[in-house]
Order: sequence, then structure tokens, then C-alpha cells
Amino acid sequence: MRKIDLCLNSEGAEVILATSSDEKHPPENMIDGNPETFWTTTGMFPQEFIICFHKHVRIERLVIQSYFVRTLRIEKSTSKEPVDFEPWIERDLVHTEGQLQNEEIMVPIADCGRPGPPRSPSPTSPPPPGFPSPTQRHGSALPSVLPEQ
Repeated sequence: MRKIDLCLNSEGAEVILATSSDEKHPPENMIDGNPETFWTTTGMFPQEFIICFHKHVRIERLVIQSYFVRTLRIEKSTSKEPVDFEPWIERDLVHTEGQLQNEEIMVPIADCGRPGPPRSPSPTSPPPPGFPSPTQRHGSALPSVLPEQ
């Protein structure tokens, strides 16, 4: 079976929500497939975004590249709309000043099937950050970014 990056706008993924945007580095840069572009936030925390896949997808592996992310939390939903999110993955990330954080998450086979969109924590949740895309069904991926402390 051919493995593809499902979290690209060329594969139909779409950023449907982001808690901040910069004119030169908009949220859509996260899914444009260009390693030279990126999303930058306004510096407030937490930061969240939702990526919608618009079709059933099976996610086996997530690769997150970030800076200054302390905790990454992803929630998912099986709803057609971005609602009713439930916890899916949470990771503390190691931060080294000036270094890109590369995190690879292998999704357990039991989690690869039916789940929907991922979403990140709310402001009352423990510190979260990052970027991932879980198994989703008509869903969205929403991670949050928190400052390194």
C-alpha cells in the first residue's frame, strides 16, 4: 500500500481554524508541502488549529516539526463537523534553544481505523502545543502550542 502525506492541501486537507495568523506566515503554510514555509503565531498561548481532511483517512504516523513547544496535545472527533472532540495523543516535547523539534509518533494499530479529527486543548487544559494529524473521519486536527518554561 502506498503511503502518502494526508496533511497536505494537495491531498484535500484544509486549515479551517487557527487561533492566530501572520500575513507572511499564515496557517495554510503548515499544509502546503513546502519545507521553506511555516506558520508563525502571535506569541500568545495556547495556540490551536484545526485541519480538516474532508474524507475518511487512516493515519499511522505523525511527524511534527516545531519550535518552542513544551506539550503537544491532539484531540479527535468522529463528527462530520469539528465538534465533540476527545483526547487522542499527548506528548511532552524536548526543547533545545535554536533547534527544530522533530517528533515522530507511531499511531497504535487500534487507533488507525475509525477515529475522526484531532483537536487541541482548551485554555483550561494543561499546557499543550505542536502539530499532529490523527486518524480522522471527516475531521479536523487541532493541536495547541505552549511556551517552553
